[in-house]
Amino acid sequence: MKDVDQADMVLALKTASDAVKELIFGSMSSRAAEMVREDLENLGPAKLSDVEAAQQKIIKVVKKLEEAGTITIAGAGGGDLV
Repeated sequence: MKDVDQADMVLALKTASDAVKELIFGSMSSRAAEMVREDLENLGPAKLSDVEAAQQKIIKVVKKLEEAGTITIAGAGGGDLV
């Protein structure tokens, strides 16, 4: 999460379900999660295209981290994990 711009994270979470938000918040420090929650509460209306652009930026960061071997995405590569 440290590699993702906080403004992009807030905007990307604008349309996310509560379950997704809690999953994201659970992977952050409590302080960072609280800051994002506050920013999200204070975020006014946003264009859907801006939200989708922020989500795409995060996807690019995730793919870059996966390619570098920094993270592993469960189910990636088509094989079962054991």
